[in-house]
Amino acid sequence: MRLEVERPGVRVESVSELYPFLAVQDVPGAVDFYVRAFDASEEGERLVAPDGRQVAVLRIAGQHLGLATEAPELGTPSPETVGATTVRVSLELDDPDAAYTRAVAAGATEMFPMADQPYGMRQGRVVDPFGHQWLIGKRL
Repeated sequence: MRLEVERPGVRVESVSELYPFLAVQDVPGAVDFYVRAFDASEEGERLVAPDGRQVAVLRIAGQHLGLATEAPELGTPSPETVGATTVRVSLELDDPDAAYTRAVAAGATEMFPMADQPYGMRQGRVVDPFGHQWLIGKRL
């Protein structure tokens, strides 16, 4: 899908895709978790650098998610290294309850349980084993 952006006095931009790339300490472990938790599939071949760092691209419910070995010296530490995250990943699915349950069973930690929220979502939040926060839900 391509998105064309047009505004008066602004050059037309074309975006073919926008997706998050998460920094983790353990790319193979993260791939395994996301396969079990969110029924992800790895797309293409995993890239492995001579120093052992890895990059993987997954598909979850038709959407891309990138994973890369953290690189603190380049400004991309993982939440595990810094002890915090500044980004929440929102995953909207037809059956968020099942995905939430699978994520917890696969090793995610519950932040708040799945429930109908006052802002019009059925949603819960988990932290994956790599420190990334996931809002799992659907619009009511």
